[in-house]
Amino acid sequence: MILIASALAEVLGNWEQALEGVGVVLGVRQFDSLKQGLTRVIPTVVLLDMELPGLQGARGVASLTRANPVTKVIAFSQVASDESELALFKVGVRGCVRRDCEPQVVRRIVVAVEQGELWIRRAITPRLFDELSGRFRDANPPTGISGDRALLTDREREIVALIGSGESNKQIARRLFITERTVKAHLTGIFRKLGVADRVRLALRVASRADYRSERVI
Repeated sequence: MILIASALAEVLGNWEQALEGVGVVLGVRQFDSLKQGLTRVIPTVVLLDMELPGLQGARGVASLTRANPVTKVIAFSQVASDESELALFKVGVRGCVRRDCEPQVVRRIVVAVEQGELWIRRAITPRLFDELSGRFRDANPPTGISGDRALLTDREREIVALIGSGESNKQIARRLFITERTVKAHLTGIFRKLGVADRVRLALRVASRADYRSERVI
C-alpha cells in the first residue's frame, strides 16, 4: 500500500499516474486523514505534499514518523532550502523532492526508497551526516577496528565506505563492477553483521568512525 497526501487534485493525479502498476494507492487530502491512514493500513511509503493542510512542517512530519516508524516518508515541496531539507531528514523522511518533478521520476524515487535507499541531494549529504553523527556516536560508542569493522569482508568494507559517501546501489555497482543485486545481497549481510536496520543508520556509523571513512575505493 502506498499512501499519497495532498490537497491538490492535480498533484494526486500526477502521483497516481506515476504509481500505476507499482502497488495499491490510497489518496488523502487532510493531515488528520493521513495520520489515521498510517495506523489503519500501515503503508510501505507515503508521498507527502509539505503544503498538506494541518501538517505544520517538520513538526507534523516528526509526529508521523513517530506514529509509524515502519512507513517510509517522501516529502514533496514547491521550493525547498538546504535547511528545510536537513530538518526533514533529521525527523525521519527518506527523500526530499520538488513537487513538480515528472511522473517517471516519482516512480523511480518510490522504487528506490522502497528498496531502502535515501533520495537526497549529494550537496547536503555531508552536512546531514556531520550533524547526526555526533548523536549517533554518543548513543553507540565505537568498538574499535578490532570490533565490528573486523567482521566485514574487504568487499563489504568498500561498500560501507561508499554508502558513507552517499552513493546509491546503482552507483556502487558501477564503481565496483558488480550488479545491483549483488550490492543488495552484500548490504543484507552488512546490516546483519553490524546490527543496523537500514542504510541511514549504516551511513551514520560511517560518519562517526574514522576507521570506516579511511577505507579507499579506487
